[in-house]
Amino acid sequence: MSGIRPRAQTARAVGDAVFQNSHLSSKGLMERAFAFAFRGLVYAQIWEDPLIDMEAMEISGDSDIVTIASGGCNMLSYLTAGPGSLHAVDLNTAHVALGRLKIAAARHLPDHEAFHRFFAQSGQRANIAAYKAHVRPHLDDVTIRYWEGRDLIGRKRINAFARNIYTRGLLGQFISAAHIVARLYRIDPRELLSATSIEEQRAIFEHRLAPLFDRKFVRWLTQQPASLFGLGIPPAQYDALCSGSADDMAGVLRQRLEKLACDFDIRQNYFAQQAFGRGYADMPDAALPPYLEAGNHDALIRHLDSASIRHCNFVDYLARHEAGRFDRYALLDAQDWMTDAQLGALWSEITRTSRPGARVIFRTAAAPTLLPGRVSDAILGQWDYQEERSLDFTRRDRSAIYGGFHLYIRKGA
Repeated sequence: MSGIRPRAQTARAVGDAVFQNSHLSSKGLMERAFAFAFRGLVYAQIWEDPLIDMEAMEISGDSDIVTIASGGCNMLSYLTAGPGSLHAVDLNTAHVALGRLKIAAARHLPDHEAFHRFFAQSGQRANIAAYKAHVRPHLDDVTIRYWEGRDLIGRKRINAFARNIYTRGLLGQFISAAHIVARLYRIDPRELLSATSIEEQRAIFEHRLAPLFDRKFVRWLTQQPASLFGLGIPPAQYDALCSGSADDMAGVLRQRLEKLACDFDIRQNYFAQQAFGRGYADMPDAALPPYLEAGNHDALIRHLDSASIRHCNFVDYLARHEAGRFDRYALLDAQDWMTDAQLGALWSEITRTSRPGARVIFRTAAAPTLLPGRVSDAILGQWDYQEERSLDFTRRDRSAIYGGFHLYIRKGA
């Protein structure tokens, strides 16, 4: 690692990805505020449905995956499908530290029960002893310095695993703040967890939660782009999400929250459990990310050696590899941040490093795919957009917060 401090590296890398406007313009100032907020942990849990990802990618033993790491959940979930190799990258040093912690914990904690306790249960002081005895000896120095360093109020970061890691990071703080706002109006979002049917979930949403979006304060709050930094939404993505009209943002968020609350059984949707309960639900047969399921633990352990995680830019990582090296690419929603030049560079490298039949998956804040007209026809013409399948994946994506899920397949298979 260079002499640049990790947080400074993250700030510079995020800035390179986010900055699109003059630093003296209003949008430029917002971009710089977002980059500042994004320097630390953003996602303790990634917010893309891995079941949809894995179905769309059709992972096999011959698959060579490149993915953005984010909170590490999907990276480890992909491993349960047994790919040939998995390469995770991220601009954020906190996400890299979390991914490395998860890999070391999966490999060195005594059993699935200890692994589940560490990442799926809150209020477990035993996790700190487990970290010291089983995980810490196998971590690199940079990762140790991150987890044993202190947050803004002086707490050791690793101690979050003795409380509730899912209330930490920008997203966790955003969800906690949303709960506080709801309680100002005498509404407890946890009410949804008590529902025993989808019909009851819808009734709770329509009578208790939906009216919040008509409150003047809530409408004003959602018109402030900075208020949604906790969702990981940079200014460019905010504009795409509300089609350039801030007045529409409350309606967009209401629509996305309705899908999250009403379209799936709450017991089978751990994204809704996180949103409304700030953690994984402690109820029989409650869903978990695939990497935390007991039935997948042995498969996860068997394939850990095929995974790596690095702090770098996605395009730069692809540029280091030979043509035809990969055949699966998971971009999350990163393209919503990009300029046309950045999109062109990304897809040029994806196309160069891909094999016939390769698959690219990504999500967008708005419903349509953002590539036509922004990536050259010479490059995009080598890919087949799976429109009908993408619409179906979007409909079934339990995370619910994105406008579209998209699948592209390289021609020539």
